[in-house]
This record gives sequence, structure tokens and C-alpha cells, in this order.
Amino acid sequence: MGNNLYRSLEVGWTALKLGLTSFGGPIAHIGYFREQYVMRKKWLSDDAFGDLTALCQFLPGPASSQLGIAIGIKRAGLLGGLLAWLGFTLPSALLLVAFAFGMQGSGFVDTGWLQGLKLAAVAVVAQAVWSMSRTLTPDRPRILMAAFTASFALLIPGTIGQLAPIILCGIAGAWMVKPMPVAPSVGEQKEVRWLIAWLSLIIFASLLVILPLIAASQSNPLFQLADIGYRAGSLVFGGGHVVLPMLHENMISTGLVNDQQFMAGYGAAQAVPGPLFTFAAYIGAVSASGMEGIIRAAVILGFIFLPSFLLVVGVMPFWSKLRTHRVTRAVLAGVNASVVGILLAALYDPVWTSTVKDKMDFVFVLIGFLLIVIWRCPPWLLVMTAAAGGWILLT
Repeated sequence: MGNNLYRSLEVGWTALKLGLTSFGGPIAHIGYFREQYVMRKKWLSDDAFGDLTALCQFLPGPASSQLGIAIGIKRAGLLGGLLAWLGFTLPSALLLVAFAFGMQGSGFVDTGWLQGLKLAAVAVVAQAVWSMSRTLTPDRPRILMAAFTASFALLIPGTIGQLAPIILCGIAGAWMVKPMPVAPSVGEQKEVRWLIAWLSLIIFASLLVILPLIAASQSNPLFQLADIGYRAGSLVFGGGHVVLPMLHENMISTGLVNDQQFMAGYGAAQAVPGPLFTFAAYIGAVSASGMEGIIRAAVILGFIFLPSFLLVVGVMPFWSKLRTHRVTRAVLAGVNASVVGILLAALYDPVWTSTVKDKMDFVFVLIGFLLIVIWRCPPWLLVMTAAAGGWILLT
């Protein structure tokens, strides 16, 4: 017991250091994790690390956070997974909550630096579409799936407009995509008992049904935030940027935040370390003042990450066989192609339509996009530069 507690605290402390220093998005996070957990700590082999990385790419939700949870579970059981999530998540969540309160008290509306922040978000999302499309839509069938999804999501806004094409593209992927074969797993994952795994999957599915019913029957915003966060964490494939359209649709329709608040926070989220899903904490905090804002931030933050924990715990024991199944990987390839289309639709509406208003805005976005894609400028540096440039040029 004592040894496991020590291991759990060690996992939490290591994750906290990563949460304070891991800039650059999920792909960069995976690189930081490998350097820390495989090369320095030697907690697992390269093969085992690759196996867990593949698992977290397969699941919906934030891949880097799920990878941290999986490594924590492998090292120190369920408590290790929980502390790994807390350590990696809290730094960026607290920074974004502080930014939300600063937005409320500053009166900065339509100022140059705020517009610069929003324009930086446009460039970052455009870069995400660009890089994801090169990886996830490498052939004509998947390009068509992405185009179909983008059109469907724009013409039929709302949750249905996002989920229906994902399901259809997953079905099409099973027939149209021929994934490359993969080697068998290096070993069964035995860190989670089968009973706990099945219980986690049952809880995951039950909450998807129960939370919308509770939110519909209650006027308390906390129930709405719990439902919004949980559905976003459960149904979003492709990492942090893809959560943007689902959160935007639900938060704006409920009136909890407005477009200006939403896009400003999304821009700020690019400048902090850790997972982009902590943007949810900003949304909760900016929707109310004082202690109510803190409570809302905690609720939506907890519920947007809860599916990740339940899915990692639930799927780990089955992964060694599931990952080699051809149809499973073909379905996932179709889903990933659809994800590119969802993000492309979000790039147009709300990201572009709510932010780019004139020629100067377009030039800002173009320069930002080239800085990221051609000169590999870190997103956090772009955000700070854009905010300063907006303050100078647009105020």
C-alpha cells in the first residue's frame, strides 16, 4: 500500500512538471511524455509506450491527457491515473480561469489586443486543419468523406450535423478504407481488472443517456455544463481543436457565453501549456462571476475529462486484440477523415465568420498561418505576438 502511494505521488509530481512546461499541442505532448516516461524515468519500454499511444489515438477525447492517464494507471493503478490527470491538467486550467476573471473585470471589449488574440485562434485552427488533413485524408475516399462532413455540418448545424456524418463515415470506412496491418501488442494490459473495465464502460454509456435527460429537466446551469462537457469529451475525435464546434454550438445556444468571450478564450488557450480541453474551465468561469464561476469551471472541467478516464480504464484490457482488428481500424480511419471535415466547417463558422472582418484581419491570419506552418512558430508565441500586434495596430 505504501509503495503504491509513493508511486502514485511520484506520477502526480512528474505529470505536474509536464503540465507546467508542455507547450505545443497533443503531438508535442506525446514527445514530451516519451522523453520523460520512457527515456528518463524508464517506467515503460518504447513498444509499450507506442501501444498506449495507439490506444489513446483510437479513443474519442484528448489523446495526450488519455496517454498520461494510461501511463499513470500502468505505473500506479487507478490512483496513479487520477493524479497523472490532475497534475497535467491543473496548471492550464487555473491559468485560463484567471484569464476568464480578468476578462470579466477589465472591460476589454473590442480592444486591439483582444482582436489579435481571436485572429491568432483563426490561424491556429487553420494550421490544425492543414496538418490533420495531410495525415488523415491521404486518399480520394477520405477526402470525399471530409468534404461531405464539412458540408453536412455547415448546412445542418447542431449536434446532429456533427454526429451523423461521423457515423456515416465510420460505416463507409469499413468498406472503402484498407488500413495498413499492425503488429500484435507486446503484451496484455493487466493493470485494470476486467470487472472494473466493464463497470467503467457501463458508467460511460449510462451517463451519455442520463445527463441530457437531467439537463433538460433542470434549469440549473451546472447540470447543463455537466451535460455539455460530458458529451464533448465522449463524442469528439481528433484532439483538442475538434472540441471547438461542439462546445461553441452548445454554449452559445444556451446563452452561457457569447461569441466574443468564446473566441477570446480559445485564443488564450493556445498560449498555455497542457491539454487544450482545459479551455472548458475558461468557459465555465467566464459564464459567471465569483465563486459561482469557479464552481462552474470545476464542473465542466471534470465532466469533459471524465469520459477519458472511463474509456481508458474500460478499454485497456481489450486493447491488445482490438488494435489488430482490420474492420475496427478501417472504421476509425473513416471517423478520422470525418473529423477533418468537422474542423474545416468550424474554421469557417464560427472561427472565420465571427473574427475576420476586413482586409487587415485577413493579413493578420495569413501571416500567423505562415509563421506556424512554414517557420514552425510555437502557437503560444504566435498568440502573444498577435495580441501585442493587435494592441498596436488595431486599438
